[in-house]
Amino acid sequence: MTEETIENNTEPTQNAEDQETTETNESEETSSIELSAEEELSIQVKEGHDKYLRLYSDFDNFRKRTAKEKLNLISTAGSAILKSVLPVLDDFERAFMNEDVADDPEVMEGGFGLIHKKLLTILEQKGLKAMEVNKGDNFDTDLHEAIAQIPAPEEELKGKVIDVIEKGYLINEKILRHAKVVIGN
Repeated sequence: MTEETIENNTEPTQNAEDQETTETNESEETSSIELSAEEELSIQVKEGHDKYLRLYSDFDNFRKRTAKEKLNLISTAGSAILKSVLPVLDDFERAFMNEDVADDPEVMEGGFGLIHKKLLTILEQKGLKAMEVNKGDNFDTDLHEAIAQIPAPEEELKGKVIDVIEKGYLINEKILRHAKVVIGN
């Protein structure tokens, strides 16, 4: 009996040891699950940071590329207009070379008139339009620039355009240059 009692006494001790081992294993599994959750979060953070860096660099490249394209566009924007004006420049050079040959001033005037008309035609094709400003028109600060005020020769010309010094121009219905005018006071 004493042996049976000892065996019975050892069994509860072994059960207690088994129980402690099981609890220890469970706590180790829980901590390993927590570590893996922490590791997963760490991995997700690293992936998010990597995506952020890639998006940031893509945006930075886009910004640099568009700035470069804008500079290129600005630098070459006038080339089409200049290319279309080159024939007019050639005509002026030919007119100056033939100035000695032509004795008749009317012929020279007619030649320069044709060149002037050709230049205006080219510029109108590119969207340039002269403003129509006449003596007696109302002074409009949106269209005109007053460079002088003089006493009005007639009462009805007060606050109106007396003289046009320089024409104003529009390009595609936007003001390129205001008309410089003298107004009556």
